[in-house]
Amino acid sequence: MRRWFHLSLNILMPVLAVGIGAALLLIDPPLMQTLRQAVFDQYQRVHPRVYQPAPVRIIDIDEESLAKVGQWPWPRSRIAELVERMRKAGVAAVGFDVLFAEPDRTSPKAMLNIWNLPAPARHSIAGLPDHDDLFAAALEPGGVVLGLSVEREGIGLDLPAQKYRFVNMGESALPFAHVFSRAVPSLPLLSEAAAGNGVLTFVPDNDGVVRRVPLLLRLGDTLVPSLVAEVLRVGQGAQNYVLRTSETPGVGMTEVKIGQFAVPTTAAGEAWVHFTGPVKERTIPAWKILAGEIPDADLQGTLLLVGTSAQGLMDLRFSPLGGVMPGVEAHAQLLEQVLTDSYLYRPAWANSIEAMTIVIGGLALGTLALVTGALASALVALLVIGGVIWAGWLAFIDHRLLLDPVTPALGIFIAFSLSSVMHHLSTERRQRFVREAFSRYVSPNLVSYIVEHPDQLELGGKRQECSFVFTDLAGFTSLMEKIDPGDVIALLNAYLDQMISIAFSFNGTLERIIGDAVVIMFSAPVQQSDHRQRALNCAIAMQRFASRYADDIRARGLAFGQTRIGVHSGTVIVGNFGGSHMFDYRALGDTINTASRLESVNKHLGTRMCVSENTLSGCTGVVTRPVGRLVLKGKTEPLMVYQPIHNGLDVPGASLDDPQYAAAYALLTQDPVAARVAFEQLARERPEDPLVRLHLQRLQENQTGDLIVMSDK
Repeated sequence: MRRWFHLSLNILMPVLAVGIGAALLLIDPPLMQTLRQAVFDQYQRVHPRVYQPAPVRIIDIDEESLAKVGQWPWPRSRIAELVERMRKAGVAAVGFDVLFAEPDRTSPKAMLNIWNLPAPARHSIAGLPDHDDLFAAALEPGGVVLGLSVEREGIGLDLPAQKYRFVNMGESALPFAHVFSRAVPSLPLLSEAAAGNGVLTFVPDNDGVVRRVPLLLRLGDTLVPSLVAEVLRVGQGAQNYVLRTSETPGVGMTEVKIGQFAVPTTAAGEAWVHFTGPVKERTIPAWKILAGEIPDADLQGTLLLVGTSAQGLMDLRFSPLGGVMPGVEAHAQLLEQVLTDSYLYRPAWANSIEAMTIVIGGLALGTLALVTGALASALVALLVIGGVIWAGWLAFIDHRLLLDPVTPALGIFIAFSLSSVMHHLSTERRQRFVREAFSRYVSPNLVSYIVEHPDQLELGGKRQECSFVFTDLAGFTSLMEKIDPGDVIALLNAYLDQMISIAFSFNGTLERIIGDAVVIMFSAPVQQSDHRQRALNCAIAMQRFASRYADDIRARGLAFGQTRIGVHSGTVIVGNFGGSHMFDYRALGDTINTASRLESVNKHLGTRMCVSENTLSGCTGVVTRPVGRLVLKGKTEPLMVYQPIHNGLDVPGASLDDPQYAAAYALLTQDPVAARVAFEQLARERPEDPLVRLHLQRLQENQTGDLIVMSDK
């Protein structure tokens, strides 16, 4: 009986494991979705689509265009001019990834409600054409698609004119499309004049990444096309959308035919986007169109998408390639794929293939693990799992198919593990090592270093010359007291995320995070001969971002403080400190304490960044001005400290190299009387300059020379 019990248990083990794998495929929990999406993203990062020239261009309202033409929104008369110039070039269609839902506030009549003018002037201005009328007139000849936004919450089915028709091949596509309940279209005057109206809204995955672009969406009980679909339809002069659903009821859509193009879709009517890297040829700054700098031949017959990459306009999306992209980029790249017939898709039969792989592979490996030795079965299991992963990769690079290797590989692995846990000791040991390494380290460069040098995973430290960047956010505590803590945390997380990202871009190591402050280390664990230059460049980039971020938050009415930074270089002890269960990789020594004091001393000097002479000795290309020889709190020896004055750091009233300040500073040790006269003159010219105020106050208090003893941290 016992023998039969164990035999039955052994037989049921792989069957049970296969059942678990099939359940994962059927239920598809969020974790499996995240893993699958990560694999698909990795496919694209390793093997992005090769750009093929296609008649698709983005007319980019970029930072340069805003600087040359004016801040957004531009008058609709200027938009009309842009449309006329593009139409004159003979473009096939123009799509606006912009919403014109409100009347133009710069129209003459609108301005009359603001300006206090005499009656004759008001009468003259009232006779000028309305900007929205000018834009509508520019739309009338055709070829232009406007955007509309849809939302899942709220009520408002204010649809624009439907200048298209949906034709179903098979069952109705309506139940399968993503459902929205509210529409925000362009002004009726404009949407009626446009040749088409398409939805701008994306349906990103649960991690916020845009991997697919919908060709149609459901608004109430009505299907509406997306911007891409409308641009493609209008560009061909077509009227119908032919929606093909699966022959198996309840499966969903398989294809949307627009004119001569049949686009494979998901069940919900979305098209997968196979992204390329940045391509200069794809984008034309809007100002060049307005200035007539683009030859008509370069635009003739093209599909143009008008959108924005300007950060202030907030049309940025997460990309599978990592980082962010303008939303219009996803539309343009899908159009390129349609025109070059280079589709990326996940077929309807993918789930069936993946389920079959789990059943056959799981049963075979589970049985093999029961009757063979651990080494042989483990080798076969690795080969099979590797084969599944390789098959998914080959399907992608050879046929542009998205087949999930994660769930089948996991199902097969579960079958093998439950049948022979001991045979997987070597694999488990390797996985345990990686998990333990990640639990001890934060920075990616630390993880990579330990993986490549596992012998370094031991207690101890070594003497090494490093550079440190200390940052701190002024006024954060008071901000916490004024607004909702949840909102503050969101602001802080966004701030810290970008600050750390900047540090990683310079190959810095995140030494620690202390509330709203970060400490970045250079030249450890991997030595960097240019660590001083890296640290200073990193600090300047951080200050540049922090200033912009603070300005943006303050523009929203929140008192977000400025960031103070200290940079110093010297010898420290770097290594693993702690015990046998948990390591803490960090640096110890006076150098790191001095860097911290340099950050803190900014609040007494009125500056935002202080850099020591030790760091500057290994730097080039950065203009600085001397602060003085500072004796920091708790120190006895003076430290020569400097302030960067360009590369984005604001010194009110100072020129690029500030010779006036340099001359006045030199007089501190040569002629205090002349120095006071010089600093008084500078104070009149630039009263906001913190170092000018500092030295003038010292001179007025009869303190001479450039030695400054700090009484506070």
